[in-house]
Amino acid sequence: MALLVRLKAVTELRGKGDRLAKAAFRGLSFYTRVLENCKDEARFDETFRWPIASNIDGNELLEIQVFNYSKVFTNRLIGTFRMVLQKVVEEGQLEVTDTLIDDNNSAIRTSVSIEIRYQAMDGTVGSWNDGEFLESPNYRSEGEGPWETESLLPGHRQGSAVSPGKSNPSLKPAERNFRRAGKGVFSAMKLGKIRPPKEDPHRKQDEPAILEAEDLDRKARRLRGGLDPDTISLASVTAVTTNVSNKRSKPDIKMEPSAGRPMDYQVSITVIEARQLVGLNMDPVVCVEVGEEKKYTSMKESTNCPYYNEYFVFDFHVPPDVMFDKVIKLSVIHSKNLLRSGTLVGSFKMDVGTVYTQPEHQFYHKWAILSDPEDITAGLKGYLKCDIAVVGKGDNIKTPHKANETDEDDIEGNLLLPDGIPPERQWARFYIKIYRAEGLPRMNTSLMANVKKAFIGENKDLVDPYVQVLFAGQKGKTSVQKSSYEPLWNEQIIFTEMFPPLCKRLKVQIRDSDKVNDMAIGTHFIDLRKISNEGDKGFLPTFGPAWVNMYGSTRNYTLMDEHQDLNEGLGEGVSFRARLLLSLAVEILDTSNPEITSSTEVQVEQATPVADNCTGKMEEFFLFGAFLEATMIDRKIGDKPINFEVTIGNYGNQIDGTAKPTLKKKKKEGGDGKQEDSELLQHSSEDEADDDGELVSVSSTQPMKPLITDRNYFHLPYFEKKPCIYIKSWWQDQRRRLYNANIMDKIADKLEEGLNDVQEMMKTEKPHPERRLRGVLEELSSGCFRFVTLANKDQSLSVRTRLDRERLKSCMRELENMGQQAKTLRSQVKKNTMRDKLKLVQNFLQKLRFLADEPQHSIPDIFLWMMSNGKRIAYARIPSKDILYSIVDEETGKDCAKVKTVFLRLPGKRGFGPAGWTVQAKMEIYLWLGLNKQCKDFLSGLPCGFEEKKASKGFGLQPFPPISLLYTKKQVFQLRAHMYQARSLFAADSSGLSDPFARVFFITQGQCTEVLNETLCPTWDQLLVFDNVELYGEAHEMRDDPPIIVIEIYDQDTVGKADFMGRTFAKPVVKMSDEDYGPPRFPPQLEYYQIYRGNSTAGDLLAAFELLQIGPAGKSDLPPLNGPTETEQGPILPVPLGIRPVLSKYRVEILFWGLRDLKRVNLAQVDRPRVDIECAGKGVQSALIQNYKKNPNFSTLVKWFEVDLPENELLHPPLNIRVVDCRAFGRYTLVGSHAISSLRRFIHRPLDKKSQHWNTAAKLLNGYLALANRGPYYRLPGEIVINMEPEVPIKKMETTVKLEANSDAVVKVDVSEEEKEKKKKKKKKGGGEEIEEEEPDESMLDWWSKYFASIETMKEQLRQQEVAAAEAEEKEELEIAEGSKGQAKTKERVKAPKEDKKKKQQQPPEAPEKKNKQKIDELKVYNKELEMEFDSFEDWLHTFSLFRGKIGDNDETTTEEERIVGRFKGSMCVYKVPLPDDITKEAGYDPNFGMFQGIPNNDPINVLVRVYIVRATDLHPADINGKADPYIAIKLGKTDIRDKENYISKQLNPIFGKSFDIEATFPMESMLTVAVYDWDLVGSDDLIGETKIDLENRYYSKHRATCGISQTYSIHGYNMWRDSGKPTQILSKLCKEGKVDGPYYGPGGRVKVANRVFTGPREMEDENGQKKQTDEHLALAVLRHWEEIPRVGCKLVPEHVETRPLLNPDKPGIEQGRLEMWVDMFPMDMPAPGPAIDISPRKPKRYELRVIVWNTDEVILEDDDFFTGEKSSDIFVRGWLKGQQEDKQDTDVHYHSLTGEGNFNWRYVFPFDYLMAEEKIVISKKESMFSWDETEYKIPARLTLQVWDADHFSADDFLGAIELDLNRFPRGAKTAKQCSMDMVTNEGDLPLVSIFKQKRVKGWWPFVARNENDELELTGKVEAELHLLTVEEAEKSPAGLARNEPDPLEKPNRPDTSFIWFLNPLKSVKYLICTRYKWLIIKIVLALLLLIMVGLFLYSMPGYMVKKLLGA
Repeated sequence: MALLVRLKAVTELRGKGDRLAKAAFRGLSFYTRVLENCKDEARFDETFRWPIASNIDGNELLEIQVFNYSKVFTNRLIGTFRMVLQKVVEEGQLEVTDTLIDDNNSAIRTSVSIEIRYQAMDGTVGSWNDGEFLESPNYRSEGEGPWETESLLPGHRQGSAVSPGKSNPSLKPAERNFRRAGKGVFSAMKLGKIRPPKEDPHRKQDEPAILEAEDLDRKARRLRGGLDPDTISLASVTAVTTNVSNKRSKPDIKMEPSAGRPMDYQVSITVIEARQLVGLNMDPVVCVEVGEEKKYTSMKESTNCPYYNEYFVFDFHVPPDVMFDKVIKLSVIHSKNLLRSGTLVGSFKMDVGTVYTQPEHQFYHKWAILSDPEDITAGLKGYLKCDIAVVGKGDNIKTPHKANETDEDDIEGNLLLPDGIPPERQWARFYIKIYRAEGLPRMNTSLMANVKKAFIGENKDLVDPYVQVLFAGQKGKTSVQKSSYEPLWNEQIIFTEMFPPLCKRLKVQIRDSDKVNDMAIGTHFIDLRKISNEGDKGFLPTFGPAWVNMYGSTRNYTLMDEHQDLNEGLGEGVSFRARLLLSLAVEILDTSNPEITSSTEVQVEQATPVADNCTGKMEEFFLFGAFLEATMIDRKIGDKPINFEVTIGNYGNQIDGTAKPTLKKKKKEGGDGKQEDSELLQHSSEDEADDDGELVSVSSTQPMKPLITDRNYFHLPYFEKKPCIYIKSWWQDQRRRLYNANIMDKIADKLEEGLNDVQEMMKTEKPHPERRLRGVLEELSSGCFRFVTLANKDQSLSVRTRLDRERLKSCMRELENMGQQAKTLRSQVKKNTMRDKLKLVQNFLQKLRFLADEPQHSIPDIFLWMMSNGKRIAYARIPSKDILYSIVDEETGKDCAKVKTVFLRLPGKRGFGPAGWTVQAKMEIYLWLGLNKQCKDFLSGLPCGFEEKKASKGFGLQPFPPISLLYTKKQVFQLRAHMYQARSLFAADSSGLSDPFARVFFITQGQCTEVLNETLCPTWDQLLVFDNVELYGEAHEMRDDPPIIVIEIYDQDTVGKADFMGRTFAKPVVKMSDEDYGPPRFPPQLEYYQIYRGNSTAGDLLAAFELLQIGPAGKSDLPPLNGPTETEQGPILPVPLGIRPVLSKYRVEILFWGLRDLKRVNLAQVDRPRVDIECAGKGVQSALIQNYKKNPNFSTLVKWFEVDLPENELLHPPLNIRVVDCRAFGRYTLVGSHAISSLRRFIHRPLDKKSQHWNTAAKLLNGYLALANRGPYYRLPGEIVINMEPEVPIKKMETTVKLEANSDAVVKVDVSEEEKEKKKKKKKKGGGEEIEEEEPDESMLDWWSKYFASIETMKEQLRQQEVAAAEAEEKEELEIAEGSKGQAKTKERVKAPKEDKKKKQQQPPEAPEKKNKQKIDELKVYNKELEMEFDSFEDWLHTFSLFRGKIGDNDETTTEEERIVGRFKGSMCVYKVPLPDDITKEAGYDPNFGMFQGIPNNDPINVLVRVYIVRATDLHPADINGKADPYIAIKLGKTDIRDKENYISKQLNPIFGKSFDIEATFPMESMLTVAVYDWDLVGSDDLIGETKIDLENRYYSKHRATCGISQTYSIHGYNMWRDSGKPTQILSKLCKEGKVDGPYYGPGGRVKVANRVFTGPREMEDENGQKKQTDEHLALAVLRHWEEIPRVGCKLVPEHVETRPLLNPDKPGIEQGRLEMWVDMFPMDMPAPGPAIDISPRKPKRYELRVIVWNTDEVILEDDDFFTGEKSSDIFVRGWLKGQQEDKQDTDVHYHSLTGEGNFNWRYVFPFDYLMAEEKIVISKKESMFSWDETEYKIPARLTLQVWDADHFSADDFLGAIELDLNRFPRGAKTAKQCSMDMVTNEGDLPLVSIFKQKRVKGWWPFVARNENDELELTGKVEAELHLLTVEEAEKSPAGLARNEPDPLEKPNRPDTSFIWFLNPLKSVKYLICTRYKWLIIKIVLALLLLIMVGLFLYSMPGYMVKKLLGA
C-alpha cells in the first residue's frame, strides 16, 4: 500500500535561480534536491513514496510547493499546487499538469507536471508493474532523503520496487558528503546508530577528516534546502563509528537479568502522634505492619490525641519485586491488652513501592488518614502522624533536620499521600473477571495418571488450575477446575479498596491445586498506573477483556523445579506457561447509598462469559527464522550434537509443548483449538505437507556437532548453508497495540541515542553539543507528530477494548504535548542552559518508555532454546513486537527482517552471577513475524546472495518457505584488531590485581593478546591479525554492515581456567579491495569501549578494529604490517604508527606524605612499606618508611619522573599506585594497590594571569555592592571595599544577619527604638503573637539557645529554597507549556491555592524570628558531613584507598569497604615539560618541592582533639522492645573512651551533650572513630553504628578545619571565643602563609588585606559591660570572607555542628542513625585553649501548675432519677497534665445537678519538669515493674480536663473533655454565656495565650465530645483558673490540694436537691403512681380481673357439666 508521486518538471518559471520543491501528504514532507541556476524550467524528475497503512480518503490533499532556494535567507515560495485525491483513488493512476497558485490563491503562469499512482490495501485499485515507474535514476524510497533518515525514524531501504536480495546502489552523490568523520571516544556500543543512507562502494574519499562547524552549516544548507544545521546528528559528523545499514540490529550488551536477586532493604517508621480519633475515652495503641511482621506502640490511656514518638525498623532481604509489593499497614486499636485483641478504630494501607518512588524514598512528618475497612459508609476515623522511609542498599536518605516541632501542623496540607492524589479518597470496587485459560502445562507426574487409567480407564489432564488474585494485602481465588488444560471459570473477584489505591500492582496467578502444596503455574502483574490515567481527561483503571501471557520455568514437569521462582513472577520467564483471559473494571461507590454492603471482604461470584471473538479476530501468523551463525558455544556442551528450537506460545515446542486435552473438540471456527493444530507437529526431519497441502511447521534445526574455535568456545559449522525454521500459529489479531508501542519505542530509541551522543560530546568536550541537542529535540517533535498521524488512522479493523481506546487518546495527547514542548524547548537550548534542558529531555525519555509498555498482551514472546541431547541448555527471549512486520515502516519492530546478534544465557537462578556472564552461545539470527497473507517478503532483509533450499516435495499450492539458505557469494577479509590498552578492570585475584589478557572473537575465529601480570590497567599495544575471514553475502553489504566483534577480558590463573572479567562489542571499519587506505576513515582511530560484567560496568578498552577485503591480488594489496618484533613469546606485532596516539613529554611530580591504616598481609604486620608509582611504563619509588609503627610518613616528600603521554587527555593511561612491604632477605610483598583512571584532575594548566585576576575582582565587586546593604562604600584605586557595618533600618536586617560583625551591644543600641515601634504594632495587631514579647536575657542564653536558633534559620533557609525551587520550576513549566495550547492555565489555577497555603504557613514564624536573630548568635548546622561541604578536605592532600582481594560479585559479600587494606596520602601534578618561567622565578620557589610549594612539614605533631557530641537521631533499635540504651564510645589511636556509665535509657533520639578531650599524635593517630553502642545489662554491648573522621586531612586543610570561626567575637557569655588564637593572630598567620599583603588596620574601623578593604565595628564590651577598642571584629570580618581574597582565598570552616551518618559493618550501606557533633583541634605547641564549652543537655526547670475548678455549667444530664424521673447528673471533673493518667486528680462529686451546674471550688496541684526550649514536659518513670531503670520521656505540655457523671454501681460515664496546650490555648471566656464550641473548633482565629508568659489565667472553657454521628458537640462548660509558679515561688506561697490548708478554698454552696424524696414523700408517691407507673398499674389490674374470671370458670365448670350430663 503506497502512494507514489513522480514530480517531473516545473515550467514557465520567472528569472534565474536555484529551485527546490517540497511534496507533502499526511504530514510527511519530502524535499527534492536543489537545482542550481535554472532559468524557465526546472526538471526535477524525482519520485516520492508514501507508505500508507489505511486507505486514502477521496478528499485528502496532496500538496506540492516550489521555492526559490537561498543559502543565506529563508527560501521564497513561488507557488503551491494542491490536489484532492478523489480521482486518484478511483483510477489508481493519473498524470496531471496544472498551474500553481500564489499566497493569495490566485493562479500564476508557472505550471507543474506530475504523475501519481496509488495501490490500495485490498487491491481494489488493481495491480501494476513496479518497473514502469522507475526509469528515473533518482528514485527514493520512503524516508530515503538525507534528512528524513535523521529526523524521522530509521529509513527503510526496501522500496516496493527493490526486490529482496538485490541492492540499491543508485543514490545521489550529494548524500555521501554526509559521512561520519573524525572519531568518537567512549563509543560505548556505537553499533546501533542509525546511519545516513548507504553510498556506493566505488567512491573516492575527498572530504576533510573533521568538519569544521561553519563547513558543516554550509554542507547542511546545500543538503537540505535551508533547513537549519541543528537537525543533523552532529555527533555523527564528529564521531565516526562504522556504518550500520538496516540489515543488522543493535545487540544488547548487558547480559544478566537483574530482577529476582534478593537485596537488603530497611523500612523505618516513626509513629509520632494521632489526632481526632473517633470514639469516647479510648486507650489507643498503634499497630505497624509491614508484610507479615507486626509491631506495636505503647498504650496511651483515655485520650483521643495520643503522642507516641516511637520508632520502628523492619529489615528485609528479598528481591525488589517482592519488596515493593509488600503492604505497610498502620492501624489504631482501642484498648488492646493481654486478654483481648482490642477493637480497630481505623487503618491506613500503602505499598512499599509507593514510598520508594517518593523523592528521597520517604514521607516525612505526614498525616495518614485512618478509615475503617469494616464500615465503608463511615467517614474518616482520625489522623496519624508518621515518618516512613524505605532504604535499599546504597540509598542515602536526607532526613530533614530533626528540630523542635513548634509549628502546629496544618493536617490537610501534609497528608500522607503521594503527589497528585486527592485527599478525599473514595471507596471503590475492583472487579477482576477471570474467564478462561489456555495452553497450561502439566503439573503432575504421569505415573499416577497411568495407574488411574489402568483402573478407571479414563485419561485425565494432569493439572487442577485455579486463579488467585492479590491486591492491597488481600487475596481472592476462583474455584478449582479439576483436570483441565483449558479451564473455563467465568468468575469475578471483587475487592473493595480506597480509590485511588496506594498499592501499585495487582498480582494474578494461575495455581495448581494439589493435596500437598499448591504450585504457581504462572504469574502476571497488572500495573495500575498503566491501565488508568489520573489527568483531567483521564480514565479509571480498565483492562480487557484481553489475554495475558504468562512465562515461567520450562514446561516439563519435575517434582523439584529449580526454576519455580520464575513462575512466582521473580526474574525473567524462560518459557511460555499459559495464557489467561481476564478483564478488570473499577466502580466508585456512593457510600451514602443504604443498600451498599459495608464490608471490604473479598467476594467471588459468577460472571457472564464473553464472546469468543471479543479479543479480536483469529488470524494466521507466520514466523520465519534463519540461523546465520552460532559461535562461542560454551565448551561444557561442545561434545554433543546441538540443535536450536524456536517457539511462539506452545507452537513449535516439541518436547514439552502440548498436553492434549482429553475431550476431543472439533476444530473451532476461529482455529481456536490450538492444541489440535499442534497435534500436527511432527519431528522436523520429516518435512512434508499435510493432506490438504497445509504447511507443517519446522521449528527446530538439525542437530550438528560443534567444531572447536579455541580452548574455551566451540562453533557450529553454519558456513554457506544456513538452516531456517518457520512456524504457523493462530492468534487474535491485535497488532495495532504492538504497532503503537513500536512507533513510540522507536522515537524513544532515537531520543536515547541522541542523548547519549550529547552526553558523550559533553564528556569529551566536543564543540557545540547544544546543536546536537537541538537536533535531537527536532527529531523528537517530528517523531511525536508522526505518531499522532499514524495512530489516528482507521481503527475499526481490530476489536478494541476500552483501555485500547483510552490509551490511544492519552498517548496521542501526551505525544502531541511532548512534540509541542520539544519544539518550545528547542528554541530555548543555549550553551548555558544545556544541562537543565538535558534533564528535562531525560524525563521525556522515561515518559515515552512508560507509555510504550503495552499492558494488554497479544502475541506471546518468542523463545529460542539451544538443545543438547534433547535437554534445554540456554535460551534467549525475543519480544514479539520487536520482530513484527508492518507495511508502515515506523510500525515495524526494530529487529524485524534484520540480522540480530543474540547471546544465549542460562535460565533462572543459574544465570545469576558469574555463571550467567559467560556466553552460552552467540547467535546471528534473522527473524520475521507477520500475518500469513503478508509473508511474501519475509526474506527481504537477509544479506543478499543466497539461494533458497525448499523441502523436497511441494504441491505447488503454496510457496514453501526454505528449510535452508545456500549462500553462493563469499568474500574473504583480513581483520586487524589493534588492542592498545584497558583501564579500571575488575580485580580478580586475591592480591587485588589481575593478570589480564583479551580474547577477540570474530565469526568462527578467536585470538588472545599476551598476558600482562599484576595490573588493572594493561597496555598490551598489540595487533592481532585474523587471516582468511570468510563472510557470506554481497560485498557492498559487508562494507556497510560488518558482523560484530566480541572482546572478552580474562584473568590468567596459574591453576584452573581463566576467570572472566568482562566483555565488550565493537564493529570494525571496513575497507573494500577497491578503496584507498587513507583519510578520513583510515587509519582508524582508537576508541574507548565500555566493558560490562553482567549489568555493571567493569572498565574501558581502548582499541581500534579494521576489516580489510582481500582482493583478487591477494594480500599484497593490504597496507603493510610493521615487521614483527621478536620477544620471548614469539613475534608480537605492536599497534602501527598511524593508529597509536601522538605522544609528548610530560613530567609527573608525586607528593609522598604517608601511609595510614595498613592491615596485616598474610597475618604479618607491615613494617617497612614503600610506594611504587607507575604510569605508561615509567615510574618512581618513594623513600622506604623505616618503621611504620613509629612514623608512617615519608622522609622525602616530592619526587618526579618524566613520561611520554598522549596529547589527547582522554587517552591518558591510568596511573598505578602500589604499596609493597620490604621484608627480610630482599623479599617484597604487595600490600595493596590503587589505580587512578583519569589524570585530568591532577593536570596543572598554567593560568593566564591578568584576565583571570580582573574577572574575579569584577564579579566580587558586583556581588558586594549588592551585599553591602546600600551602605556608603568608597574605593581606593584597585581596591574593593566590603562594608560590614549594620545599618539602621531593621527591615532589611535579614540580609545583614549573615554578614554582621558586631557584638550584641552594638546591635541592641540600633534596635531599641525600632523594637518599641514593633511592639506597639504587635499589640495593635491583636493578641495573636503576644507570646513573643519578652526579650531573651543574656544570662538565660546558653549554647543550646544558639543551636536551636541556628536550626530555625536552617529550616527557614530550606523552606525558602523549596519555595524558590517551586517557583523556578513553575516558571520553567510555563515557558515550555506556552507552546502547548494554554494547558498551563489550568495548571496555574490548581497550583495557586496550594502556593497560598504554603505562604500562609510560612508567614507567622518569620516575624518573631527576625527579631530573635539579632540577639542570638548562630552557628552553621550542616545536615551532612563536613567533608561533603568542603570536598573531603582534599584541597592539596589527597587520600587514595589501597585495595586488595577479589572484587565480590553480587552474591559474594565482599564489599568495597572490606577490600580496603589501607590508605596512601599524597598528591600528584602532571604538566608538559618545559614549565613557564614565571612559576620557577617566583619569590621563595623551592626547586625540591616543584609544584608543591608551601606545604607544611610532615613530622609527627601533638594535638589536643576535643570532640563534642550533641545528640543522635533515628538510631536503629537494638533491644527487643524496639528501643536502645545508647552511649558514646570514642577511639583515636591508643585512646579508647567508653562513656558506659552515662548511657541514656530507652531512647532512639538521645541528647548526649558531652565533650571529650583526647591528646593525639599525628600522623600515627589520625583516624577518629565515634561509635554509638547499646548498653546491655547482660552480655556484651552491641554496636549500633559508627562514623570515622580523618583528622589529619582536616588539620592540614587550607579550609582551616581545626576550629570553626564563629560569627562574632566576644570574651564572655555563651558565645565565648573558643580558638587558642585570637582573630587578629589567625589573620596575620594566614596572610604570612599565603604571602598576602596585609593586614593593615586603618582608622574608622577599616582593614586592608591584599586589595580588599573591609569595614566593621571597632569596640567590644567585657564582662563588666565596659567598652574598649579592639581590632578583633575587623579581623573576624576578613576571616569570615576569606574566600574573596585573591589567589589564596578559600572558605574557612565556620563554627558549626555536622551531622554524620552512623554505619554498621554488618549492614553495609544502610544508615543506622545520625550523629550531630563537631571536632576542635589545637596544636600542643600553641598556647592552650580555654576550657571546653558546656553543651550538657539543659536541665528541665521545675514548675508547679495549680488549677482551680470553680464551677461547671450546662453539663449534659445523663441520669433519670428513679423516684422523681427528673434528668440530672452527678458531676465531677477530672484533670491531668502528664501524658498518661498516672497523676490524674478528681474533684468531689456534685450530686443530682438538675441544670448541669456544678460548684466545686477545688484545687489540683501538678508539679512538673519543663524544658523551655523544646516546649516539652520531661517525665522519668519505669516502663514496667521489671525495668532496670527509669526511662525519660518528653511529651508536649497539655492539660486535659474531663467532665464525668458518677455512678454508684456501674462504671462512671464520660461526658466531655477539653485539652489545653499550655503554650498556646484560647483565652477563657469572661462569662459562661460567651463560652462556645468555637473556642475548640476555630482555634486559629482566636487570640492564643501561653501560661508560661501569662502565669495566671481565669475563664470559661467548653467541654466537647463526639456524638453517634461523629460530630463534635458541646457537653458542658467549666470555669477554671490556671496558675503557674516556679518551684521557688511555690515554696514561698504554698497551697493545699482540694480545699485543704494552706490557703484553703471555701466550701461550695450547693442546693439540696439530692435528698428531695426524703423530705416530701407524698410528692414522690404521686409522681411514682401518676406519671411513671400509671399504665403498668392499669395493666396489672386488668390482668388480675382476667385471672379471677378464668379461675371462677374453671371452678364452676365441673358442676355445670355434671348437671347438664345428668340432666339434673
